[in-house]
Amino acid sequence: MHKAFQFRLYPTKEQTILINKSIGCSRFTFNHFLAKWNETYDQTG
Repeated sequence: MHKAFQFRLYPTKEQTILINKSIGCSRFTFNHFLAKWNETYDQTG
């Protein structure tokens, strides 16, 4: 038997801004290191 839970968030305006900043920072960091990974792979094969 599988169970699933769904949660709904109702953040305040300030919390929404902070969440969006955190997601943006995470995306930037991921893309930065993905580019480094690809660059290293291209150089070393």
